[in-house]
Amino acid sequence: MSVNAHIVTKTAHTSVTMTTRRLLELLEHAGATVFAVIDQSAAARTAGQELRDTILVLFGNPAAGTPVMDAHPLAALDLPLRILLWDDDGTTRVSYLDPAAFAERYGVEPALLEKLAVVHRLADALAAEPGSSSEG
Repeated sequence: MSVNAHIVTKTAHTSVTMTTRRLLELLEHAGATVFAVIDQSAAARTAGQELRDTILVLFGNPAAGTPVMDAHPLAALDLPLRILLWDDDGTTRVSYLDPAAFAERYGVEPALLEKLAVVHRLADALAAEPGSSSEG
């Protein structure tokens, strides 16, 4: 299997900065916990290097993630959920690990996977044209 087999990438219609702001708004509205926002391009600058706009957001809902980690402790390697927002030659990409990977990697049951599927809805909302109502 390819390393990227379970990576989903969608296209956003706003800058990395604006898409990040939108993601944080969506997470707040959903009552999710934002564990970290890592500006990887800013970190690169501190090392005297350049990196395209690249922001990693770690988020979750302990009510959803805890049962997964309780049943499958190694799943904590991929939790909390994360979305990578990055510039691809002027196009903002939204990438994340498909929760289906948890079944393959850790044997997580479908009922527990459903709780992680929120990442699909978030990415869909970020990829929607501004002003559309694809959130749900």
